[in-house]
Amino acid sequence: MIGNDIVDLALARKESNWQRKGFLDKIFTQKEQLLINSMENPEFTVWNLWTRKEAAYKIYNRQTNIRGYFPLKLECFYQSETSGMVSCNGTIYYTNTKISDESIYTIAVTEEDYFIQIKDLNLDAKICKTNGIPFIIEEFTKMKKPVSISHHGRFWKGITL
Repeated sequence: MIGNDIVDLALARKESNWQRKGFLDKIFTQKEQLLINSMENPEFTVWNLWTRKEAAYKIYNRQTNIRGYFPLKLECFYQSETSGMVSCNGTIYYTNTKISDESIYTIAVTEEDYFIQIKDLNLDAKICKTNGIPFIIEEFTKMKKPVSISHHGRFWKGITL
């Protein structure tokens, strides 16, 4: 399984005041908040961890069909600014994050080997949904293949295995 999430940093700066009272408490565990506050660039760390949680949530949603807003149930284990894990209800998801001056983009997978199998989708890919969960039909086998779509501000990313 795969999940992804992207944050347009310019839009996030305009629309989300992560420094407002209570924001971090609603989204991040105490360990995550300690990490954010210890980093040289806490803003990047906020959106880095956020994209990890969102990417992992997309897998969790696909696996369980449970939809909801429960960011504190998703806990990031930070290995580096580009890699780590997210735990949700005892399940571990592996993450790979790319950071630029304009965006932060994370891919999450259930098996680390999946990272090398990921393929980018074009914006014109024909995406279908069942119960809100996206997939594509593989051209030759006609089998459903899971996809993950993320868009924020100026950015759109779609991936499949």
